[in-house]
Amino acid sequence: MHGKMATARVKEKKPSLKHVESAISQFSESLDRYDLPNDNDELDCVFVLETRIIPFQAIYSFLPFKSLDSMVFMENVPIFVRVTEVERFTSTLKVLNPNLYTIELSHGDFMWKIKRRFKHFQALHQELLKFKALLKLPLPTRIEGLILKKSGGNTFPVCYWCGSNSVCYRWSKRWLVVKDSFVLYMRPKDGQVGTVILYDKGFHIKIGTQETGVRHGVTIENLSRTLTIKCSTYRQARWWGHSIDEFSQKYGKDFLRENRHGSFAPVREKTITQWFVNAAGYFDAIADALEGAKEEIFITAWWLSPEIFLKRPVVDGNTWRLDYILKRKAQGVKICVLLYKEVEVIMGLNSEYTKKTLLDLHSNIRVMRHPDHMPSTALLWAHHEKTVVIDQSLAFLGGIDLAYGRWDDSQHRLTDVGSVRRSPQPSPGLSPNPTMVKLIVSPEPYRGKIQLPQNSTNSTILFLRVCVCVCPETGSLRSHISNNELCGEARFWHGKDYCNFILKDWVKLNKPFDDFIDRYKTPRMPWHDIGVAVQGKAARDVARHFIQRWNFTKLVKKRSGAMCFPCLLPKSLSASTVLPPRWGRHTEANVQVLRSVGQWSIGSKVHEESIHLAYISAIQNSKHFIYIENQFFISCADRTIHNCIGDVLTERILRAYREKMRFRVYVVMPLLPGFEGDISSGGGQAIKAIMYFNYRTMCRGEHSIIERLKLADCWINYISFCGLRTHADLDGRLVTELIYVHSKLLIVDDRTVIIGSANINDRSMLGKRDSEMAVVVEDTEMVTGVMDGESYQAGKFALSLREECFRLVLGLLSDSSVDISDPVSDHFYKEVWMVTAARNASVYDRVFRCLPTDAILNYKILREYVSRPCLAHEDPVLACEELRKVRGFLVQFPFFFLSKENLFPSFNSKEGMMPIELWT
Repeated sequence: MHGKMATARVKEKKPSLKHVESAISQFSESLDRYDLPNDNDELDCVFVLETRIIPFQAIYSFLPFKSLDSMVFMENVPIFVRVTEVERFTSTLKVLNPNLYTIELSHGDFMWKIKRRFKHFQALHQELLKFKALLKLPLPTRIEGLILKKSGGNTFPVCYWCGSNSVCYRWSKRWLVVKDSFVLYMRPKDGQVGTVILYDKGFHIKIGTQETGVRHGVTIENLSRTLTIKCSTYRQARWWGHSIDEFSQKYGKDFLRENRHGSFAPVREKTITQWFVNAAGYFDAIADALEGAKEEIFITAWWLSPEIFLKRPVVDGNTWRLDYILKRKAQGVKICVLLYKEVEVIMGLNSEYTKKTLLDLHSNIRVMRHPDHMPSTALLWAHHEKTVVIDQSLAFLGGIDLAYGRWDDSQHRLTDVGSVRRSPQPSPGLSPNPTMVKLIVSPEPYRGKIQLPQNSTNSTILFLRVCVCVCPETGSLRSHISNNELCGEARFWHGKDYCNFILKDWVKLNKPFDDFIDRYKTPRMPWHDIGVAVQGKAARDVARHFIQRWNFTKLVKKRSGAMCFPCLLPKSLSASTVLPPRWGRHTEANVQVLRSVGQWSIGSKVHEESIHLAYISAIQNSKHFIYIENQFFISCADRTIHNCIGDVLTERILRAYREKMRFRVYVVMPLLPGFEGDISSGGGQAIKAIMYFNYRTMCRGEHSIIERLKLADCWINYISFCGLRTHADLDGRLVTELIYVHSKLLIVDDRTVIIGSANINDRSMLGKRDSEMAVVVEDTEMVTGVMDGESYQAGKFALSLREECFRLVLGLLSDSSVDISDPVSDHFYKEVWMVTAARNASVYDRVFRCLPTDAILNYKILREYVSRPCLAHEDPVLACEELRKVRGFLVQFPFFFLSKENLFPSFNSKEGMMPIELWT
């Protein structure tokens, strides 16, 4: 009998309801009779391979194990049964049944093994029904069985009476499932998944009374959870423990081992990757990806504005508004959103309004906010990552929130008065004829750009002439216009989206389309940022992070009703991913997902600072140049600062000096921190606090980079600090404004790139504070470039991104006459980069007397400086002539601004009473 094979074929038609009811009835009786406490020798070990019949969304609608609606078998697919092994226990008291048979069964792509005695062969058909009724998880390879679990097991107390998990606990019957990257248990009575334990480097198994504190116990533990189960015999406990350990080591080694930089995820080879400079292309790609979602959408945000438009200008009505897209997709897609829950007295993000707005759209949209600040101690820290994950197969991340003020393109416009513009009053010296642009609108949503002269005095749009095509199939604006032409201007920023947050922070966010600053008096503040999209296994890793955060948040918020939300499950890494049909230019590279997380943010007993370690590694191993764009630059360790990025940067430059090698460091950052306040009147305590720590890192004090680089002759040959600024005509007046650099970008040697949400400060880098996400991209596709005057094999991804950034800030997007291929050469560094930055800064100082500037050393000089009229007001014609010298947006960073003043907030101010960690 041991070598025989039995074949059972499923009927071609679905079994009748009567037959199913009979089979399930027998299954129920079998389950009761052979439950673990009553049959010590019954061991089930199920190994399953993926089937494409059951969609992944089945995880959101598990049925009770005894439900008659469960699909048991696939039609027309045979079941093969084979006895593969026999064990004989002569010492057992059950002398009539001493043999234990190992039986292998296969059904389509599924294959599993069970152990049974001879008496069980009589109930083989019913047992098969039992096991197949439970095969509902569309994920590969698993072990599963009924267990008794002990309550508790969190990294924080869950008993609200005594605060102890060891005193107050209970035992419950659960169905345990061991998968290729996680362990879960579910309730047999309703199929609800209770907990998901992800494999991580702290995942391990304990067996026995001494290790677990439970007789015949097995403990499954990772960095966030502990699950203790009770078996009937030590033999059974040993089998469970060894099977789970062997299984996890075989299939989950990617997450169990110590990965590079201490990351939770390994390096993913041949990952399809694409970069985005500024939010125009990034939002456009996200809109297309959301529209193509089939199963799941995961979104994390520091701030999310439901009413923003992802495609602009708006020629399709509300079609591409974020809330409309999500509502449209929620008809068949599960949407999960994690929002940072701000301290309302400090920040005006109004995440409560965002949550309510999204929840009201559709029942398939689930939203949670975290952390709850009472009784949590996470008052100072924020969930700062910004990610969008589609079907766990495509992930977007970087520094760009789906929020107001973020959308921008390479033109970085200051004005947007739209079709309601008053009679134009051009500045003297400007062309009296309005600039006319003709934009052809096709039946497809508009995805092009209006190309206008960059930084020229006659570039103001006074009228925009749009040829409108009537499209009766769509519900867009075009459908309701009978004329062939529509005269006027299309707005890019509507309502709260038009902003200048240093002048005035956002208010009344529940009225999204009401302006809160005067478009005719105040220029907007342009937003410069970087995003990235990754696909395949790297996207799975980003989704895994989201799932870990979601399940942790669901657990800690269970008293506030979050228990009704589903637990999320990671998809298998072996499942194939399909390239989106609208994917643009992309590159294959090695990608590793990085993050900053700790106990408060994700429930882990060990914090992760892989972004910090990746920055340090990339800088230490650099050979030619480093390019940095970042919102903050707070580093150089001492008693108050702990990240080492500034220190390793300094050491790398000093090493180049000692070795007499050319080495360049480019740093681009905002000219002023992004907090509300008027620096011209000496106010803005939050602005000055960040300025204090930025200057401390760059050039002020013994720990600063430039002070330590004075050991090297001509430190300016090695490192450059710059900001971005632009100008425009606003209703007949010349205006200027800084461009807010919000990027979190590092490029090294045109081969390695780090893009994410992490700023260069302790909040983002240490792991125990703000939560962050990033990716390090290492090129594998090489192209011929130039480095230090010699031929060089540069990475396709890194080189193309670096050249795009350089051309944008230098005003060379449409000018190929300037050679930017060699970032190390003296010609580029000194005659292009440094000269452009110095000339632009000098022109802006003469024309606008703008702040910050090196001419102001203290508050007395500041008051005198701002009291004098600028050239733009006194002689607009001459000012226009001067502004023609400006090229691009790059300006030198003013090292000496208020250098004679103590910028740290006074102790009698609310900012001064805050902990220093808030600012660093």
